[in-house]
Amino acid sequence: MVEMIGAKALITALEKEGVEIVFGLPGGANLPIYDELVDANFRHILVRHEQGSAHMADGYARIKRKAGVCLATSGPGATNLVTGIATAHADSIPMIAITGQVPLAMIGKDAFQETDIIGIANPCTKYSFQPRKAVEIPETVKKAFYIAESGRPGPVLIDIPKDVQQEKSEIAFPDLIKVRGYNPAVDADLSQIEKAVDLIMKAEKPIIMAGGGVILSGAFHELQALAEILMCPVVTTFKGKGSFPENHPLAMGPIGMHGHAEANKIILEGNCIIAVGARFSDRSVGRFDEFGKGMSIIHLDVDPAEIGKNKSVDVAVIGDVKSSLRTMVKLLSNKGIKPDPENFWLKRRKELIEYYASTIKDYSRELTARKALKKLREILPPEAIVTTEVGQCQMWSSLHFDVISPGTFFSSTGLGTMGFGFPASIGAKAARPEVPVVDIAGDGSFNMTENSLAVSVLDKLPVIVFLLNNYMLGMVAQWQRTFYNRRYSGVHQNRCPDYVKLAEAYGAQGIRTESMSELEKALKSAIKSEVPTVIDIPIDPEEDVYPFVAPGSGLKDMIVGG
Repeated sequence: MVEMIGAKALITALEKEGVEIVFGLPGGANLPIYDELVDANFRHILVRHEQGSAHMADGYARIKRKAGVCLATSGPGATNLVTGIATAHADSIPMIAITGQVPLAMIGKDAFQETDIIGIANPCTKYSFQPRKAVEIPETVKKAFYIAESGRPGPVLIDIPKDVQQEKSEIAFPDLIKVRGYNPAVDADLSQIEKAVDLIMKAEKPIIMAGGGVILSGAFHELQALAEILMCPVVTTFKGKGSFPENHPLAMGPIGMHGHAEANKIILEGNCIIAVGARFSDRSVGRFDEFGKGMSIIHLDVDPAEIGKNKSVDVAVIGDVKSSLRTMVKLLSNKGIKPDPENFWLKRRKELIEYYASTIKDYSRELTARKALKKLREILPPEAIVTTEVGQCQMWSSLHFDVISPGTFFSSTGLGTMGFGFPASIGAKAARPEVPVVDIAGDGSFNMTENSLAVSVLDKLPVIVFLLNNYMLGMVAQWQRTFYNRRYSGVHQNRCPDYVKLAEAYGAQGIRTESMSELEKALKSAIKSEVPTVIDIPIDPEEDVYPFVAPGSGLKDMIVGG
């Protein structure tokens, strides 16, 4: 035991968990923590808004595959974290959000900058803690990391009253902890895997649907091994994009509202869906009552709550999908299954890709979202990390940017948080400073958190903002064109701001491109730059995203053109 104050105990506990970076902003209720941060053995990155700190911790966690840490003060500081916490919760991202709180005696008395952040955040966290004594802090931190990172990952909140931060006590740091009532499933039931294998063996046309759980568990090699032994196509959810190399001969790309046309078509032609770490969200499968009708469904997931939530399944394999897939591949191999190079699926895949390549036409302008993203893929190295904002830019990325190296692409998929991509890209760059990091952005989404340019410049985290700029809230405008007879309301950005000048004001590099040759030159300059770069790429305000599955429709009702 060592005598120290609660704030020092927090910093020491974070060090013992191997924390390398925290993202945060100080205020009155977390000043004792910030005082101890001066002597911490890890890096602190000062953000310009607490929402940005949560998104940076999120982006860091997705690349490191361990919990990211963000800090905020009480009241508005804490509530500003909530959007980022909810984003992480929707996408199952491990995060530790640490907030200051008013002193214990002031809680419930409407004190200055007091909010019940525990009550506010409970619906979007795996668990929330509020240590009432300094001696409780080390165990709380250890439990928080364990809960955040085990089973189905997610965010955990630690709310620490100011007087608890200042209290001096004899502090012990436990090596082992037990969380009562929390027993996350890890090892799947072998009998269920055997049932799944028997079902696959009987299926004439199996097809794999890979979700975000593949990425969370790092099951890239196991997924590819399963696909190759079955020689069956692999579609992904949008969250699962990047779980399977999109230049692989079996890859079909994402399904869903703005999924690849050939992927939406081919998944309807299978007779056995192997869903791996996917949750059958409405954006992926359209109508729940239509999707998978007449097919057998095998569902692998670490979270038992997902089984049967949106789709009834024939076989459920509950446990870590990496180990479940490994066992499944071994059992299939033992049963003598061998890849068939003359497989029906390979011919059908080629037919569909060729058909839709000739059916879905690009716009005639020199600079379009599709052409720009193809150029980005051509120039970026395979190991580069790419994230996106939310809106049309996100869906164009789904369609036209192929992820080659698994686990190098992510976006806010469950919550669809505008403003996520840019701060998340900074967190990713902090995690992997040696590789290029790109945020594929739209002007509407980038406007929400562009103040993080200051963080990118001052902390020497030079990310690239690939800004598809139509001076519109493009996705809303597309829906207004499609469903509301072109009655535009609240979508025009009116050419404000000038993104080149904005970037330069922060000390970043700003480049406006008017042609493909200028875009190529700008990208090559940005990759080499030691400061962040905003590449402003003007596109037609009426350029739409197709294919499109309208809300309330099934994948069979996909619209492929205007």
